[in-house]
Amino acid sequence: MRIMSLNAWGGTLHGPLLRYLASEAPEVLCLQEVIHSPDTGKADLIYRDGDHVLPQRANLFTEVAAVLPEHAATFCPAAQGMLWDGETPVPSRWGLATFVHGALPVIGQAQGFVHKGYAPDGFGAHPRSRSAHAVRVFDQARGRAVSIAQMHGLRDLRGKMDTPERAAQALRFRELLAQVAEPGDLRVACGDFNVEPGSETLRLLEASGLTELVTQRGFAGTRSAQYAKPGKFADYMLVNDAKAVRGFTVVRDPEVSDHCPLLLEV
Repeated sequence: MRIMSLNAWGGTLHGPLLRYLASEAPEVLCLQEVIHSPDTGKADLIYRDGDHVLPQRANLFTEVAAVLPEHAATFCPAAQGMLWDGETPVPSRWGLATFVHGALPVIGQAQGFVHKGYAPDGFGAHPRSRSAHAVRVFDQARGRAVSIAQMHGLRDLRGKMDTPERAAQALRFRELLAQVAEPGDLRVACGDFNVEPGSETLRLLEASGLTELVTQRGFAGTRSAQYAKPGKFADYMLVNDAKAVRGFTVVRDPEVSDHCPLLLEV
């Protein structure tokens, strides 16, 4: 079974992204920064947050679902705010999406918030609402259940330092995974955590018996060349049984986002 985690960057590089996902088609895809704007037929919109202006793919969720037709798709919104078509505001939802191949029965799942709650009237000030999603699937070939949780961690304009909000977020994320996992499950926690190696977030997750793979296996970062700022770590993948890992890599080619896909084979 292959499990991928990726911050999709709102579909800024949607062409390479969609081609890559269609070609790779991991059995479980955990996708962050997903846009869903079902009330518009526009393909592209613009995100504006002060000086931060970024192209966004208006219905990235629908487009990814289309290139993964054998997967069940779940969208988990964190907020609804406005993207822009020129000077026209377009209501758009922002959050996570999880795609599970039909060969894997989903035998449990939980969706919730690790910071604040659903924001229906705008994206709001940072740090914004953050959702998380966990699924429990049964791997028939191996005769075992695998529980997988993803989140997109808080963005703090001051940086990626430890904060009380990030600690509380990590504990809620840990609890969400515990809601679906049962004794004997292979457990996987992943996502764009927006923290540095050695952070309190990672320590709290590791305290629950998880092993972090990105730094343990010597990868120098998880940001692609599209990301020009300092600090090349943001994304992490943790497992509770390192012996179950058949392969793990940070994918640098092709570039499909300003983040690199994390690809785990168990």
